[in-house]
Order: sequence, then C-alpha cells, then structure tokens
Amino acid sequence: MLNQNFQYLGFWEAIEMGLYFVIVGYFFLLFFYFLFIRYRTSRKLYWLFFSLFFLFFGIARLFFIIYYFFGPELYEPIPGNGAEVVAFLMLNYRLATFFTWMGTACAVGVLGILLFPPDTQKEKNGEKSLKAWFKNRKNIELLIRFGLFALPIIIGILGLTLSDGLFMDPDFPSQYSIPDSIISITIGSWKYPLGRFLFNFIFMPLFLALIPFIFLYLAWKTFGVLRKSYALNAIGFLLYFIGGRILQGALDVAALPHVRAIMPPLIILLALLILVIANNYEQLK
Repeated sequence: MLNQNFQYLGFWEAIEMGLYFVIVGYFFLLFFYFLFIRYRTSRKLYWLFFSLFFLFFGIARLFFIIYYFFGPELYEPIPGNGAEVVAFLMLNYRLATFFTWMGTACAVGVLGILLFPPDTQKEKNGEKSLKAWFKNRKNIELLIRFGLFALPIIIGILGLTLSDGLFMDPDFPSQYSIPDSIISITIGSWKYPLGRFLFNFIFMPLFLALIPFIFLYLAWKTFGVLRKSYALNAIGFLLYFIGGRILQGALDVAALPHVRAIMPPLIILLALLILVIANNYEQLK
C-alpha cells in the first residue's frame, strides 16, 4: 500500500519519518510549555530564549522532513522536472538550515544570560567617552553576549542567501539529470560542497563543543541543584547534536537502514527528555 503512493519511500524510511514527526510534535509542545508556563509567569528572558529554541528547531525539522522524504517524491524522469525538484529541495534545505541556526542562536542566548546575567550590567552614569565605555567590564560582557548571539544568526542568513552550488548534495546532478554547478572543496580524491563543508565541519562543530562545554563549566562553578541542572543541560544538548547532526549523516543508509531510521530519532527524544528534566528545577524559575 505504501509503495502505491510513494516512489522512493520504503518501510524504514517511513518509520524514520514517523519518528521525526513525533519529535516535531514534542518540539512544539515544549515551545508552548516554556513560553506560556515558564516565561509568562516569570518574565525571565532565559525562558523566552529556551522556548524559541524549541520552536525554531521544530520548524527546521519540518523542512528537513520535506527535504529528505517528501521532496524526492516529486521527481519524474521528464525534461525540466529534475531542475524544478532540485530548486524545491534546495529551498527547503536553506530554510531548514536557517531555522537551525536561529535555534542555535537562542541556545547561545541562554548561555549568555547564565554567564553574564543582565542584572549585573546596570551601571551608574559616569564618563561618556568611548574609551571609558570599553574600560567597563560589564560593557565588554555585553559585547561578548551580543557577538555570540549574532554569529549563528549571520551564519543562518548566509545559508539562506548564498548560491545553491555551495550546499547542493553531490548526488543531485546525476540523480536528477541536471548540470553540475556544485562549488566544491577537494581534498585528495574526496570532494564536498564548500558551503556544507564550512557549515558541517567548521561552524557546527564549534557550537557543538561550545554549548555543552559552557554548561559543564557552569556545573563545575556551582553546586547542589544548579550543578545537576547545568550538567543535565550539557548532556541533553550533546545528545541532541549527536543524534540530530552527527549520526544522521554518518550512518550508511544502504548498509544500516534500520539503525539509521531508529537510532538518531530515539537519541533526540532522549535528549529532549533530559532537557525538560534539567529545566524543571524550582531554582531556575
């Protein structure tokens, strides 16, 4: 019955897609919970950033579902169709990348609040010169917070606006019978789209290391319930990025279809559970 409706979607792909729809549902549920329960009652910017983190990652996952599962079903071996399908796929990939980095910016915003609480940045009126402004440690902390928050947004905008050739899957030209316009980086016999290389092997690993590391640092600097909360946040974010970014790309679809379909989504669901537990301590209200 499934193969009568879909050309390329097999059993394990359908299982994988279903699990990701469950994940999207949890993302939106957690967005509403942290926005209307946590943020509405406390008015703390921390909870606003945390709720938007789940919203943006949920939207990004929806576009990835279209990119991986529904978009390829539009392809038919007729002139011009391949180019149209690739344009549609790349639009969804761009939007998924953009919202992923918006969610990353919100996670960094959470870290900025924890490292440099806004209340500590109030300053009495004093010398107005630019030199005096930069001598103020609290102003430097404000710049660091802004810079860390702005960097993922800039990366997301670049992913949304740069050429398709920087991000196109290397298999697309042969798979969809289109001209090869990929701008790639070559290392020996290995070729990879330049944009994907920078995003997946440079920028994303930087934030993969930064976010859990800072939570671990905060856990080391605190004690009691806060220490447990920060440590669980570090574990949750690490598991999310491992399941959502590393395993999904590393596992071979042909050799391990069942593992690829089940393991990354289940790790993401476990990560979401840990993040919920980590952020439901009374001391973080």
